[in-house]
Amino acid sequence: MFVLDTNHLRELCYESSVGRRLRSRIENEPVVTTIVTVEEGCRGWLAKIASYREPGQQVWAYGELEKLLTLTASFVRLPWDDEEAKRLQAFREQGIRIGTMDLKIACIAMEYDPILLTRNRADFEKVPGLRFENWLD
Repeated sequence: MFVLDTNHLRELCYESSVGRRLRSRIENEPVVTTIVTVEEGCRGWLAKIASYREPGQQVWAYGELEKLLTLTASFVRLPWDDEEAKRLQAFREQGIRIGTMDLKIACIAMEYDPILLTRNRADFEKVPGLRFENWLD
């Protein structure tokens, strides 16, 4: 199984050339994402919408939010639950210092032992036992 991190999901959503290549590569693979990845994407678009004062400026950002919601609805979304919360606390106690959202995604992924698809090697390599690959570059 493969878990999409936010940057891989974003490329799929934008339908960039990299995203189209990724889509063809994952077509016959068991691919999921996490509820935290969905949260990150939604927070980004909601912040963008809130930053525009003119309603007409918001049209594009709402369209992008809609694309994100439509895409993520097509994936199984792995949950954040008590086990992941305990794992996050244990990693913090071990001194693992990466962004909270990335660490949450790592905690969820480790519950299922998949390969996390991410461009963020610098942070995720700090998480012991996490398997990851970059399919975008």
